Amino acid sequence: MNADHEVDVVIVGAGPSGLTLANILGLQGVRTLVAEERDTLIDYPRGVGLDDEALRTFQSIGLVDRVLPHTVPNQILRFFDGKRRLLAEMAPPDARFGWPKRNGFVQPMVDAELFAGLDRFDHVDVQFGRGMRTCREDADGVTVELSDGARVRARYVVGCDGGRSATRRLMGVSFDGTTSSTRWLVVDLANDPLGHPNSEVGADPRRPYVSIAIAHGIRRFEFLIHPHETDEQADDPAFVSQMLAERIPYPERVHMIRHRVYTHHSRIASSFRAGRLLLAGDAAHLMPVWQGQGYNSGIRDAANLGWKLAAVVTGQADDALLDTYDVERRRHARAMIDLSTMVGRVISPTNTRVAALRDRVIHAASAVPTLKRYVLEMRFKPMPRYTEGAVYHAAASSPTTANSPTGTLFIQPRVDTRHGRNLLLDDVLGPGFAVLCWSNNLRAVLGDAAFTRWKMLGARFIEVRPMTQLHWTGHDDAAVTVVGDRSGALKSWFDASTDSVLFLRPDRCIAAACIAQRAPEVSQAVFAALHLTTEGGSGSHVDTRGVHHVAQSVAEPSGTVTGSA
Repeated sequence: MNADHEVDVVIVGAGPSGLTLANILGLQGVRTLVAEERDTLIDYPRGVGLDDEALRTFQSIGLVDRVLPHTVPNQILRFFDGKRRLLAEMAPPDARFGWPKRNGFVQPMVDAELFAGLDRFDHVDVQFGRGMRTCREDADGVTVELSDGARVRARYVVGCDGGRSATRRLMGVSFDGTTSSTRWLVVDLANDPLGHPNSEVGADPRRPYVSIAIAHGIRRFEFLIHPHETDEQADDPAFVSQMLAERIPYPERVHMIRHRVYTHHSRIASSFRAGRLLLAGDAAHLMPVWQGQGYNSGIRDAANLGWKLAAVVTGQADDALLDTYDVERRRHARAMIDLSTMVGRVISPTNTRVAALRDRVIHAASAVPTLKRYVLEMRFKPMPRYTEGAVYHAAASSPTTANSPTGTLFIQPRVDTRHGRNLLLDDVLGPGFAVLCWSNNLRAVLGDAAFTRWKMLGARFIEVRPMTQLHWTGHDDAAVTVVGDRSGALKSWFDASTDSVLFLRPDRCIAAACIAQRAPEVSQAVFAALHLTTEGGSGSHVDTRGVHHVAQSVAEPSGTVTGSA
């Protein structure tokens, strides 16, 4: 089939995963088309919770300041039993990745900011009312036929087209899992009739419910629908009013945004990649809402896949790097599905004896300080830890190598540089690869060959020092940025590890870690594990001067800057 025009990547679907991925690719100069079958973005609330990893991704694409006005940071979530006794509370105190762990948010407004962010790129196009009808893959790329008959030639297609994904269907992969028989009525209200920031889950066996403050005066209620109650009954305004009357004094005075009935799905695609077609977001996995991780998991997909697609398209890496996307994301997505499903089973029992037993067990556990902290600080949340994929686990070099940080996300404290103060670390690291070490001569540690190779990939070199040594010039190198450990968080991190040199991926996952003497050999192994090459140039077929300016403005603070708290 002849194509009307060519791009590097076609993204099917303009939801949060697709828009985030388009921004990541846009910053790297990748020619991208987002094809959305709807006429506009969805304008009603769906997801209600952002986590720290999602906000870190929005920071990486230069949009976090636009997103924050639509959030409620440090949102506390309390769980109550049927007698209004506190079962558990989630109020995680730390922000090790630079942002609060729990944030309420208004999804349509955040999605609109992700969409507006694409205005920065002449080489990224979003077309509404044009879904993907079919596609045909060959050795050199994919020809995509859109719903209006237009044909587009691309190197890769990413399906971000939801639970009923046409892309997944064309890939021929299964969508394994279950759909719960339990139904819920969701009600979104403007002019919050409660008006406080509190959010709660009521594990009441008579009728479990949820009440969540979002932002801008919007509150969400969710009520379990009993088996004898029909969908038509639940859609009746009188039934909705009856449900609300259990939580607010004047249900007839509310400003309704919408109400609808939905069920929970626990499903995952059998593969996230088939040749030049890939899946992300709800097209790849669906999970119950209980941990608020559906939206966030889609953002994780985009963060993991985006830099890999960009590296392959721009010639910095071989196509084999894309295989690591499925390897890394599937296991973590599965863990999130399992956690969300388990929490739903704990919350939802309508059998009074089962609920009473659950309450006794949880109350007893809450009396144990370590267990209480485990819930309060959300330590149960599975964190990405890649044992295989785009990582290199060095051979044992010390008795504590089993505790290697390789495959985990690196922390993001606030730091100082010689030209800026109180900066988030990622804004110093920049948008690409980085090599970071603790208080050592990084060029000497890596050796000239490895140093030059990383430099050809556009990597940033970071030497972290105690604040007392920030302005010492003994190791000065024009290519190395000296960072002062403003809060001591970085020294504490290195205190807990024997590794002192870190190779950081663009998504801030630690690709490898080692002691200083092993840095040259580990560097070579990282290139192999990530299928990286230094033969690729800019790779893109577009003028990326404006793109580099955008990335630079996000990543390279200049002058004397004081970051916001």
